[in-house]
Amino acid sequence: MSKKALFITSNVGVEQDELMKPLEFLQSKGIEVIHAAEEQKEVHTVKGDKEPATSYIPQTTLSTVSAEDYDILVIPGGTVNADTLRLNEDAHKIIQHFTDNAKPIAIICHGPWVLINAERIKDKNLTSYKSIKLDLENAGAHWVNEEVHRCNTNNWPLITSRSPDDIPAFNQAILKELDS
Repeated sequence: MSKKALFITSNVGVEQDELMKPLEFLQSKGIEVIHAAEEQKEVHTVKGDKEPATSYIPQTTLSTVSAEDYDILVIPGGTVNADTLRLNEDAHKIIQHFTDNAKPIAIICHGPWVLINAERIKDKNLTSYKSIKLDLENAGAHWVNEEVHRCNTNNWPLITSRSPDDIPAFNQAILKELDS
Protein backbone atom coordinates (compact mmCIF):
# COMPACT_ATOMS: atom_id res chain seq x y z
CA MET A 1 0.00 0.00 0.00
CA SER A 2 1.33 3.37 -0.99
CA LYS A 3 2.23 5.99 1.58
CA LYS A 4 0.26 9.23 1.52
CA ALA A 5 1.48 12.76 2.20
CA LEU A 6 -0.74 15.74 2.98
CA PHE A 7 0.52 19.24 2.14
CA ILE A 8 -1.38 22.13 3.71
CA THR A 9 -1.18 25.80 2.72
CA SER A 10 -3.09 29.02 2.69
CA ASN A 11 -4.04 30.44 -0.72
CA VAL A 12 -1.46 33.25 -0.68
CA GLY A 13 2.24 33.76 -0.06
CA VAL A 14 3.35 30.13 -0.24
CA GLU A 15 7.06 29.80 -1.03
CA GLN A 16 6.92 28.06 -4.44
CA ASP A 17 9.99 25.83 -4.10
CA GLU A 18 9.04 24.77 -0.57
CA LEU A 19 5.69 23.55 -1.89
CA MET A 20 6.55 22.15 -5.29
CA LYS A 21 10.01 20.63 -4.85
CA PRO A 22 9.04 18.36 -1.93
CA LEU A 23 5.66 17.60 -3.54
CA GLU A 24 7.23 16.60 -6.86
CA PHE A 25 10.06 14.71 -5.13
CA LEU A 26 7.63 12.59 -3.12
CA GLN A 27 5.49 11.92 -6.19
CA SER A 28 8.61 10.76 -8.05
CA LYS A 29 9.18 8.22 -5.26
CA GLY A 30 5.68 6.77 -5.58
CA ILE A 31 4.17 8.63 -2.63
CA GLU A 32 0.57 9.76 -3.10
CA VAL A 33 0.44 13.50 -2.44
CA ILE A 34 -2.61 15.65 -1.75
CA HIS A 35 -2.47 19.44 -1.46
CA ALA A 36 -5.14 21.02 0.74
CA ALA A 37 -5.55 24.79 0.97
CA GLU A 38 -7.86 27.09 2.87
CA GLU A 39 -10.12 27.50 -0.14
CA GLN A 40 -10.73 25.52 -3.32
CA LYS A 41 -9.21 28.21 -5.51
CA GLU A 42 -5.78 29.18 -6.82
CA VAL A 43 -2.85 29.05 -4.42
CA HIS A 44 -0.56 31.96 -5.23
CA THR A 45 3.09 31.17 -4.67
CA VAL A 46 6.08 33.48 -4.33
CA LYS A 47 9.84 33.34 -4.66
CA GLY A 48 11.78 34.87 -1.80
CA ASP A 49 8.52 36.06 -0.22
CA LYS A 50 8.35 38.96 -2.68
CA GLU A 51 8.25 37.91 -6.32
CA PRO A 52 5.00 36.43 -7.62
CA ALA A 53 5.43 32.90 -8.94
CA THR A 54 3.17 30.18 -10.34
CA SER A 55 -0.34 29.54 -9.05
CA TYR A 56 -1.65 26.04 -8.35
CA ILE A 57 -5.08 24.54 -7.77
CA PRO A 58 -5.24 22.40 -4.61
CA GLN A 59 -7.04 19.06 -4.68
CA THR A 60 -9.07 19.78 -1.54
CA THR A 61 -9.57 22.17 1.36
CA LEU A 62 -8.39 22.17 4.96
CA SER A 63 -11.98 21.94 6.18
CA THR A 64 -12.82 18.81 4.16
CA VAL A 65 -9.61 16.77 4.16
CA SER A 66 -9.45 13.71 6.45
CA ALA A 67 -6.14 13.86 8.31
CA GLU A 68 -6.44 10.23 9.39
CA ASP A 69 -5.93 9.15 5.75
CA TYR A 70 -2.31 10.37 5.63
CA ASP A 71 1.06 9.12 6.83
CA ILE A 72 2.86 12.48 6.99
CA LEU A 73 1.93 16.17 7.07
CA VAL A 74 4.08 18.68 5.16
CA ILE A 75 3.83 22.43 5.74
CA PRO A 76 5.73 24.68 3.32
CA GLY A 77 6.93 28.13 4.31
CA GLY A 78 6.40 31.55 2.97
CA THR A 79 5.93 34.31 5.52
CA VAL A 80 2.36 35.16 4.51
CA ASN A 81 1.41 31.49 4.15
CA ALA A 82 2.64 30.58 7.63
CA ASP A 83 1.17 33.68 9.24
CA THR A 84 -2.20 32.99 7.59
CA LEU A 85 -2.23 29.32 8.65
CA ARG A 86 -1.48 30.39 12.23
CA LEU A 87 -5.02 31.77 12.39
CA ASN A 88 -6.74 28.84 10.67
CA GLU A 89 -8.57 26.49 13.05
CA ASP A 90 -8.76 23.73 10.43
CA ALA A 91 -4.95 23.79 10.09
CA HIS A 92 -4.67 23.56 13.89
CA LYS A 93 -7.02 20.55 13.96
CA ILE A 94 -4.99 18.77 11.27
CA ILE A 95 -1.73 19.41 13.16
CA GLN A 96 -3.30 18.29 16.43
CA HIS A 97 -4.58 15.09 14.80
CA PHE A 98 -1.08 14.24 13.56
CA THR A 99 0.57 14.98 16.92
CA ASP A 100 -2.11 13.22 18.97
CA ASN A 101 -1.64 10.12 16.79
CA ALA A 102 2.19 10.23 16.78
CA LYS A 103 2.31 10.82 13.02
CA PRO A 104 5.22 12.80 11.54
CA ILE A 105 5.08 16.43 10.50
CA ALA A 106 7.67 18.04 8.20
CA ILE A 107 7.90 21.85 8.16
CA ILE A 108 10.26 24.23 6.43
CA CYS A 109 11.25 27.90 6.75
CA HIS A 110 8.51 30.03 8.39
CA GLY A 111 6.15 27.03 8.63
CA PRO A 112 6.93 26.25 12.30
CA TRP A 113 5.05 29.43 13.24
CA VAL A 114 1.85 27.41 12.77
CA LEU A 115 2.84 25.05 15.58
CA ILE A 116 2.69 27.94 18.06
CA ASN A 117 -0.99 28.62 17.47
CA ALA A 118 -1.78 24.90 17.20
CA GLU A 119 -0.28 24.59 20.71
CA ARG A 120 2.19 21.90 19.64
CA ILE A 121 5.54 23.69 20.02
CA LYS A 122 6.45 23.27 23.69
CA ASP A 123 9.75 21.44 24.27
CA LYS A 124 10.21 20.58 20.58
CA ASN A 125 13.74 20.87 19.16
CA LEU A 126 13.58 22.40 15.71
CA THR A 127 15.04 24.70 13.14
CA SER A 128 13.40 27.34 10.95
CA TYR A 129 14.12 30.50 9.08
CA LYS A 130 16.27 32.55 11.46
CA SER A 131 13.84 35.49 11.75
CA ILE A 132 11.30 33.42 13.71
CA LYS A 133 13.82 31.85 16.11
CA LEU A 134 12.84 34.13 19.01
CA ASP A 135 9.11 33.56 18.42
CA LEU A 136 9.63 29.80 18.58
CA GLU A 137 11.82 30.00 21.68
CA ASN A 138 9.34 32.30 23.44
CA ALA A 139 6.65 29.70 22.75
CA GLY A 140 8.73 26.97 24.42
CA ALA A 141 10.74 25.42 21.57
CA HIS A 142 14.48 24.81 21.49
CA TRP A 143 15.95 26.24 18.26
CA VAL A 144 18.95 24.72 16.46
CA ASN A 145 20.77 25.98 13.38
CA GLU A 146 20.86 22.85 11.21
CA GLU A 147 20.07 22.02 7.59
CA VAL A 148 17.49 19.49 8.75
CA HIS A 149 16.53 18.44 12.26
CA ARG A 150 14.36 15.55 13.50
CA CYS A 151 12.81 15.68 16.97
CA ASN A 152 10.68 13.05 18.70
CA THR A 153 9.99 15.00 21.92
CA ASN A 154 6.40 14.51 23.16
CA ASN A 155 6.26 11.24 21.18
CA TRP A 156 5.63 12.66 17.71
CA PRO A 157 8.24 13.13 14.99
CA LEU A 158 8.96 16.64 13.71
CA ILE A 159 11.27 17.26 10.76
CA THR A 160 12.28 20.87 10.15
CA SER A 161 14.55 22.79 7.78
CA ARG A 162 15.59 26.44 7.54
CA SER A 163 15.09 27.62 3.96
CA PRO A 164 14.78 26.66 0.28
CA ASP A 165 18.54 25.96 0.28
CA ASP A 166 17.85 23.00 2.60
CA ILE A 167 15.19 21.38 0.40
CA PRO A 168 17.37 18.44 -0.79
CA ALA A 169 18.12 17.40 2.83
CA PHE A 170 14.50 18.11 3.82
CA ASN A 171 13.23 15.86 1.02
CA GLN A 172 15.57 13.02 2.03
CA ALA A 173 14.52 13.32 5.69
CA ILE A 174 10.83 13.06 4.70
CA LEU A 175 11.51 10.01 2.54
CA LYS A 176 13.52 8.36 5.33
CA GLU A 177 10.66 9.02 7.77
CA LEU A 178 8.15 7.42 5.41
CA ASP A 179 10.44 4.40 4.93
CA SER A 180 10.79 3.76 8.68
